[in-house]
Amino acid sequence: MRIAKSARTASSSSTSAELRAFLKSPEMRALELQICEMGRRMWARAYVDGNAGNIAIRVGNGLALCTPTLVSKGFMKPEDLCLVDLDGNQLAGQKKRTSEILMHLQIMKRQPRALATVHCHPPHATAFAVTGIEPPTCIMPEIELFIGKVPVAPYRTPGTMELARLVSDLAGRHNTILMANHGVVSWSHISVEDAYFKIEIIDAYCHTLVVASQLGAPLKTLSQTQLRDLLKIKQSLGIPDPRIGPKDGLLN
Repeated sequence: MRIAKSARTASSSSTSAELRAFLKSPEMRALELQICEMGRRMWARAYVDGNAGNIAIRVGNGLALCTPTLVSKGFMKPEDLCLVDLDGNQLAGQKKRTSEILMHLQIMKRQPRALATVHCHPPHATAFAVTGIEPPTCIMPEIELFIGKVPVAPYRTPGTMELARLVSDLAGRHNTILMANHGVVSWSHISVEDAYFKIEIIDAYCHTLVVASQLGAPLKTLSQTQLRDLLKIKQSLGIPDPRIGPKDGLLN
């Protein structure tokens, strides 16, 4: 299980005083600033509108730091963020935690390597989600190296445990998932910025697919040999992919 590094340690059983001290540490402050920066990037790229989108990062034993509800991701401040346990109970924070936290936490439970999670509504990737179309694979190196196949989870009401379970079932084998009629969620074993990068990659890829489909020629695909070469690089980077296999694919 990956946990964001901190000079102080804390867990879901820590006292209120211990949690306050934990949140005041320089390492936690740096993570708070990272989350706010990723929110600003999502808002600047129109991946979120209104108060949409949410971010979480695993920060302690049974703890996660997450974005608040009803706050624009483009204007969050460190003091807006919330600390929760992995069951979604809020332990600290002036504002109420995101209503979709259960999805993030279920991903972390299902996929122990998930350090950080990002959910938003990038328009081109969400277009595939609302049509229920899985983006084709074996077309561009970047998507194969950093993401791979992107499945579509069935629609369920946002914020419910039912949706959280459907998405987390897929998170065991995929780091980026489309949610039907909703948006995209990604996880990273490296950092919250890396989870956000996956959102940029999938949206740019879906945009390219839409434009290419209008040119009147069939999409050219990579050969199996070319794909195998990319998967070898992917394996060396420690990025999971079910096509590599459960052991070498580092899925657990």
